[in-house]
Amino acid sequence: MGKLSKEEILRYSRHLIIPEVGVRGQERLKDASVLCVGAGGLGSPLATYLTAAGVGRIGILDFDVVDKSNLQRQILHYTRDVGKLKVESASEKLREINPEVEIEALNVALNSSNALNICGSYDIVADGTDNFPTRYLVNDACVMLGKPNVYASVYRFEGRVAVFDAEKGPCYRCVFSEPPPPGFVPNCAEGGVLGVLPGIMGTIQATEVIKLIIGGGDPLIGRMLLFDALDMTFEEIKLERNPNCPICGETPTIHELIDYEAFCGIPKGGHLHEVELKDDWVITPRELKVRIDSGKPLKLIDVREPSEWEICHLPNAQLIPMNQISHRLGEFNPSDEIVLYCRTGIRSAKVTDQMIKEGFHNVKNLIGGIHGWADDVDQELPKY
Repeated sequence: MGKLSKEEILRYSRHLIIPEVGVRGQERLKDASVLCVGAGGLGSPLATYLTAAGVGRIGILDFDVVDKSNLQRQILHYTRDVGKLKVESASEKLREINPEVEIEALNVALNSSNALNICGSYDIVADGTDNFPTRYLVNDACVMLGKPNVYASVYRFEGRVAVFDAEKGPCYRCVFSEPPPPGFVPNCAEGGVLGVLPGIMGTIQATEVIKLIIGGGDPLIGRMLLFDALDMTFEEIKLERNPNCPICGETPTIHELIDYEAFCGIPKGGHLHEVELKDDWVITPRELKVRIDSGKPLKLIDVREPSEWEICHLPNAQLIPMNQISHRLGEFNPSDEIVLYCRTGIRSAKVTDQMIKEGFHNVKNLIGGIHGWADDVDQELPKY
């Protein structure tokens, strides 16, 4: 076990005087390694507190770049970092917080071919992702490797945290045996999230990681902590191991990592909420501009939420949120020429597909949504 230097004793002195941590616990932190999957809303507080706490080696895994819309919640990234790789931006800040910690920047997408090697080189994996394929991938890799998986997720005002350790309790698949249908659960970009929420949940994640390392307290194994920021309430639910779990059950059927995009219903090379439409059922922003300028009758339908409509919307559009479309199809004539749009074209593609199946064959989806319109037609239109 690595001994603490004079500088480390001073840095971690407030840990050392806690009986439950002490010198022995701080030395365990120094010898430990943690992989943080994601350098976003959850990963920012998670990695910050693990670094400050003195975890010896921390891997920061992400392959995205910093976007201005991240800054409301991803506190490791500053305005000057927009366009920079998230792992580079995060690593710079973390090394300034604590030069005693080894920070490994992993600018790579975790997949079935590299997950075992990457996760296998760390003691604990902390999952701060916002997509289901990676959540199942992290879980399965951790089960196969016998590693604890400290999980958290956030959506709007709600968050949850749990520790999945198949050697001591249930795994993620025991609780969520199947992913939801593609598009059923929006990510933060589509559904939104209160900026402070991932800060709260990521900090709890860090707490659970530290407890696992020092061997103190009662980790959230077999328990899930639910948080509602609007009501400011915490609720705990008990999680049971599933004897029929396909990876950690009594007779497992999964013995190697699989194609998690296919498992979650994602088109090859696509995204979680993507719907493939034929060329006849899509329209570009510039094509729509020409069509509008022609003056011919056209129904332009915005399928976003009212809060998004207030930010910006296209002229002469009608707001019908996505979850109301199926109940309001009677307002349309199948011969109407209809163009649907949303923020980036993902939700409206799903609605377009739905309407086509209902017999509306003169309906199109605006490629790129209102963001595409802002890029190609009206640069004064705000993006969010």
